[in-house]
Amino acid sequence: MTLADGPVTVAVPLEGDRVGPRWGKAATVVVAVVVDGDVVAWTEHPVGWDVSHDAGGEGQHHARVVRFLRDERVQVVTAEHVGEGMARMLDSMGIVLVLGAAGRARDAVLAAAAAAAG
Repeated sequence: MTLADGPVTVAVPLEGDRVGPRWGKAATVVVAVVVDGDVVAWTEHPVGWDVSHDAGGEGQHHARVVRFLRDERVQVVTAEHVGEGMARMLDSMGIVLVLGAAGRARDAVLAAAAAAAG
């Protein structure tokens, strides 16, 4: 799946200024908007998924993630790793998943936006 020309909204788990190691257990997620290869918006959200992940069942956790992604109009998620259930959920939402992200979060966002744009 590729995204049409225009702004691309990317979410990435954040630790400091780097990609966090786990999407589903992130304490903080950045939502960035990329236009023409430049980050034009960068918002850090303290999602607390590291704490809420094991509260309730997997379905409740995925529902929290879905609400966040919909509220933020995320088109692309980039992370080092996600579980199979999360990957299926993102696919069912039509969200592009770019795995293997590491290093500076800003660089990962730009790479994911470029990959999603085709």
